[in-house]
Amino acid sequence: MKTSSRGALLSLSLSMLLASLGTSIANVGLPALAQVFEASFHRVQWVVLAYLLAITAVIVSAGRLGDRWGRRRLLLAGLLLFTLACALCGATPSLPWLVAFRTLQGLGAAIMMAMTLGLVGDTVTKERTGRVMGLLGTMSAVGTAMGPSVGGLLLSLWGWRALFLAGVPLGLLAAALAWRYLPVDHLAGIGPSGDSLWQPLKDPALRAGLAMSALVSAVIMTTFVVGPFYLSRGLGLAPAGMGLAMAVGPCVAALTGVPAGRLTDRLGSPRMTLTGLGIMAAGALLLSLASGLLAYLASLVILTTGYSLFQAANNTAVMSDVQPARRGTISGLLNLSRNLGLIFGASALGAVFAWACPDVTHAAAQSVANGLHVTFGAALALIIVAATFAWGRHGAASCPQNTR
Repeated sequence: MKTSSRGALLSLSLSMLLASLGTSIANVGLPALAQVFEASFHRVQWVVLAYLLAITAVIVSAGRLGDRWGRRRLLLAGLLLFTLACALCGATPSLPWLVAFRTLQGLGAAIMMAMTLGLVGDTVTKERTGRVMGLLGTMSAVGTAMGPSVGGLLLSLWGWRALFLAGVPLGLLAAALAWRYLPVDHLAGIGPSGDSLWQPLKDPALRAGLAMSALVSAVIMTTFVVGPFYLSRGLGLAPAGMGLAMAVGPCVAALTGVPAGRLTDRLGSPRMTLTGLGIMAAGALLLSLASGLLAYLASLVILTTGYSLFQAANNTAVMSDVQPARRGTISGLLNLSRNLGLIFGASALGAVFAWACPDVTHAAAQSVANGLHVTFGAALALIIVAATFAWGRHGAASCPQNTR
């Protein structure tokens, strides 16, 4: 591979990693933010929700805007906006300002996510497109998963402001690589109309895949929102220990991602989708009963393994047989469904946790554990709903409508 290609792929990979890392790195700091700003769980929760809502609001439009203004140009703008927002978050004087700057950071992240996928076709040959898409998918998953462990380390060493300031040098590096190595824009005109943008949603199999993606993302987000409270308040772990405990998920994701893709190719996406959901259901059930650190970690390993299998299989099913002109649209919709699920997990399942453990700042360890159990009982129900969609999609796929 040429040096220019390596530099371009490094810039795209780092952009995707940073955008995904921003989704979860702040979660581990929620207990500290609640204490520093003397705020309730519901108020500090907006540090996570503001970022996710901003991404969700603009990610599909960002892809279309890149076609009009130039994908390289827009990616550079998104990286600089993201970097500026990281600096502002790290210097914020109050919680309302932190939420506002996190919204700005989310807007930059939405552009980064949309443009990295859109730039693949401009960066590598058609024969290498699949593996690069897989690389970016892996970077997205790893970035989301490693946020708590990286955040826990930063929190223990330099405090909560480091959770955001760490993105400044990395954002500048990604922007420099993009400026140096990404191909100059050659605009091809206006993108698809509004009607064609949503046309793919007429396919019931696609709708099922997007719905499952949202439901499963909600369950995974619950581990990032509820997990820190259980580990810190329920088990009494220090920030460094909490970060290490939550690093188990990223390690499992890193080990199982590629084998999951190979199993999907060998055994087929329908079978592996249901297998992944079944393993996830077992993990959620165990988390609804877990007591102690070892039981929690073992349950998390099972849940994350099932998620890797599901993600590889579902993404393969969603992106299969897509017309070349619609690949960006389908990718945008897939990202949108994922972020809607993350928002739902942080808000709705976070609300379940808050209901089961109302005063999390002063709650006893057993009360926090009870909140964990109730929340993952609700998460198990979401996985069962996703499994019904998987069965329905198999039937819908047997009657293709050629709308994608």
